[in-house]
Amino acid sequence: RLQKLKEMFISKFGSAPKFYVRAPGRVNLIGEHIDYCGYAVLPMAIEQDILIAVEPVKTQVVQLANTNSLYLDFSTSVNNIQVNKTKPQWHNYFLCGLKGIQEHFGLNNPTGMNCLLDGTIPPSSGLSSSSALVCCAGLVTLRANGKTLSKVELAEICTKSERYIGTEGGGMDQSISFLAEEGTAKLIEFSPLRATDVRLPSGAAFVIANSCVEMNKAATSHYNIRVMECRLATKLLSKSKGLDWKKMLRLHDVQTKLGVSLEEMLTIVEEVLHPEPYSTEEICKCLGISLEELRSQILSQNTRDVSTFKLYQRAKHVYSEAARVLEFKKTCNEAPANAIQLLGELMNQSYISCREMYECSCPELDRLVDICLQFGAIGSRLTGAGWGGCTVSMVPTDKLNTFLENVKKAYYQTDVQRLALENNSLFATKPGRGALVFVEA
Repeated sequence: RLQKLKEMFISKFGSAPKFYVRAPGRVNLIGEHIDYCGYAVLPMAIEQDILIAVEPVKTQVVQLANTNSLYLDFSTSVNNIQVNKTKPQWHNYFLCGLKGIQEHFGLNNPTGMNCLLDGTIPPSSGLSSSSALVCCAGLVTLRANGKTLSKVELAEICTKSERYIGTEGGGMDQSISFLAEEGTAKLIEFSPLRATDVRLPSGAAFVIANSCVEMNKAATSHYNIRVMECRLATKLLSKSKGLDWKKMLRLHDVQTKLGVSLEEMLTIVEEVLHPEPYSTEEICKCLGISLEELRSQILSQNTRDVSTFKLYQRAKHVYSEAARVLEFKKTCNEAPANAIQLLGELMNQSYISCREMYECSCPELDRLVDICLQFGAIGSRLTGAGWGGCTVSMVPTDKLNTFLENVKKAYYQTDVQRLALENNSLFATKPGRGALVFVEA
């Protein structure tokens, strides 16, 4: 693949690349939609990745090309990086990583570059292709400008810089992209960022299946609405407990300030919040603020026109999912005889909560999870933002081949469009390694 990329690079730019950067996609085994609430998550890097061939150049221009002809070439001056939020096209994710590194170092005269990108992560599938691209671009820019940073610093910069495109992410994707190690999943905790190895049980394979429904987080407001619902739930819970609600942004902050367990937080949610949706008027009344203050000080740009928010359901999902992550890690560490059953059960509970409390599933994902469970998965759930994208299933290794055959027949071979995408859509994966730089010898 490197050789092929090199040849394409030479025919495109007329000279050879000086180095290559690779950043992996990821699958989140458990802990969906809780990283931006401050809670630990449990992802692993997958073998699919973004690979970029790079040649630093004397001109102040970045030229971007893609091996996939669906993605158009793009070039821009390195001194005037504009990330277009209205159209989340592929090059804008590259520009996020580039801009993040430039701003971190205050680079006045950044190096121009020719870059050719090749990706094997299915796009908009919930396997973090966009974050892998941001991370790859950050590492490319770092290397081309002769700078160094630790993996943790890189992950934190790339998390912030992806927000240039308007996605209010929490940092899981960028963290696993840099901190992943072959053969182990990671418990990733935030503030401060740290990663702990989690050994997955032998005897089970993790299978990714793509629903073939594309979901681009930056192109819709579903994702940011959930972020805001969690933020509003944080404010209402804080106010009810006499905390300084104006300073509280994440559900984790409430738990920390109150010094209580996740189980106790679930009880507080039951006491304080009601299951019916909250209107903006009711939220303003609860907080004692005007609609103008709510819109300008709390809501994000693309959620200011939303009129109702579900706070009870979202908070309930976050606190219960955070507890499932810790339980999952504990089960992996203790490795009881029935570990695979216990982990499968946690994955299934996570899925039900995502579907019913967080409402981030879709009919195709529901169908796919049902099929996977029917054909021998012990646990199956959506992974990534949801509303499309992939499922991850835990399958006993001795049943893997028949499982793959049956899922192929039941989900992919019944639909022409899915059949065309089938080769990249269903695969078993092992925990892969994190981002790397290769230098041309």
